[in-house]
Amino acid sequence: MDAIQTLEHEINKLITGNNTFQTYQQQWLYLMESYIGGNEYRRAGHLTRYQLETQNEYDARLRATPLENHCASVISVYNSFIFREEPLRDYGSITNLPELEDFLNDADMDGRSLNAFMKDVSTWSNVFGHCWIILAKPNVGAVTRADEQLMGVRPYASLLTPLVVLDWHWSRSISGRYELDYFKYVEDINGDVHTIKEWTKESIRTVIVNVDDNAIMEDVIEPNQLGMIPAVCSYNRRSMVRGIGVSAIADIADFQRYIYNATSEIDQSVRLDSHPSLVKTPETEAGVGAGAIIHMPENMDPGLKPYVLDFAGASVDTILNVIRHSTQAIDKMANTGAVRATESRTLSGVAMETEFALLNARLSESADNLELAEEQMWKLWCATWAMSGMA
Repeated sequence: MDAIQTLEHEINKLITGNNTFQTYQQQWLYLMESYIGGNEYRRAGHLTRYQLETQNEYDARLRATPLENHCASVISVYNSFIFREEPLRDYGSITNLPELEDFLNDADMDGRSLNAFMKDVSTWSNVFGHCWIILAKPNVGAVTRADEQLMGVRPYASLLTPLVVLDWHWSRSISGRYELDYFKYVEDINGDVHTIKEWTKESIRTVIVNVDDNAIMEDVIEPNQLGMIPAVCSYNRRSMVRGIGVSAIADIADFQRYIYNATSEIDQSVRLDSHPSLVKTPETEAGVGAGAIIHMPENMDPGLKPYVLDFAGASVDTILNVIRHSTQAIDKMANTGAVRATESRTLSGVAMETEFALLNARLSESADNLELAEEQMWKLWCATWAMSGMA
């Protein structure tokens, strides 16, 4: 019995994040749903449920309400400016390495070039506030670098969102620099089977867990020949908590949900105006549609005659004005009013210049953090490349 409890405790410890992860997990899920939209947003149920509304009625309202995805639009605008021109890189002494050319064309061993990979890093760091890049090189038992080249082994990058990074820890070295000394993340999920990676400066542990059966299927520990954890945290903007960034769409997502609910109210308002509710007794037979005939009992009390309930809610125009105001508020927060405008606006030259200056300052900060992350990534790439047989 004690052995079973110990195993369950070990599995629970493996698949559970630290306190910071548990604090921010729901917020990260909300930001991811807001950016992806579509069925992810619909399944999350971000519409406010009415009093006494049944589940079927709520599901029908979810299916009938479209989402105006401002989060994806704003991040698309940011990326279009940041990556308008390809980054210029000086590779120095590693310019002629064959592994370098392969890495530039396929950075993550999944077909993405380095520029495409960094664009995804920018996207997800904007969504969550930060994301992680980890560099690795498979251990295939090669003795020399020539053997590795023959087998196509080289360093590659992996992009990890905060939702899969369960635990991390920094320690301060003698020199005063903060160094990552523990890192745990979910490498793969295949149904009930989860692959967990644990990195320390001394070892790399890979555990394959069946969460449904509470069983550890495989547990492998390898030495970390690099002597450090090859992971980089790429921030959109830094927060007061190390390892946690500030999302570019945190407040925009709330306005997007507000507009989403207002859009549902427009649909309900149109339906109530077009098809008002009919109040009648059970004995009264009434058809549906225009020109329907109502049959009343001959001896019915005049006070029980059927009548129509008038809709006295907010008009469609009022709700549309609220949506327009919310959209303008989003553009002000994101500094994208002049860029995302779909209709002519009367703006002075000074106002437009100021708006573009604010947008440029925001993008400059994001681009600087992205450049810093890539510089750290290249240092790890060179260190990983220099180690033969690195896991």
